[in-house]
Amino acid sequence: MHQNIKEVFITAEQITEKCRELGKQITEEYTGKEAPLLVALLKGSVPFLSELIKYIELDIEFDFMDVSSYSGTESTGEIKILKDLDRSVKGANIILVEDIVDTGRTLKTVKELLYTKGASDVKIVTLLDKPDRRVVEIVPEYLGFTIPNEFVVGFGLDFDQKYRNLPYIGVLKEECYK
Repeated sequence: MHQNIKEVFITAEQITEKCRELGKQITEEYTGKEAPLLVALLKGSVPFLSELIKYIELDIEFDFMDVSSYSGTESTGEIKILKDLDRSVKGANIILVEDIVDTGRTLKTVKELLYTKGASDVKIVTLLDKPDRRVVEIVPEYLGFTIPNEFVVGFGLDFDQKYRNLPYIGVLKEECYK
């Protein structure tokens, strides 16, 4: 365990098993339908996307958006689109891939944007959900783990761009960000 981690909250094995379950669920839902376009929100969702797609047994495509609303440990409330999609989403079934649903502002904004661009359907798959921090109503259709209001890092989640490479989700020691 990294010296700045207070405790391991979700192990690498638990993450793999949850991705297997979510992949199976997505496969079952879209079998016989047009395969979804997975849209991963950079940078945090990349490890989750990489693990999840191993278990989706469909001919999927994926693309990336870079959307920011954070400074340090807090959401600023201002959503910035830093990189948009490389392709049209007109008529597409989209699954937004996110590392964590926190306030919900970012996902609500991105979801509305994708519908404006002509997406047929937009659903959300998230590794983590932190409903205690929600300020807008948004509910992920595919959910990994619901967690309490702790500052977590690892498996894509960061503090000032660090700790993304940890293979687990850990609670960061307060002295690291206070």
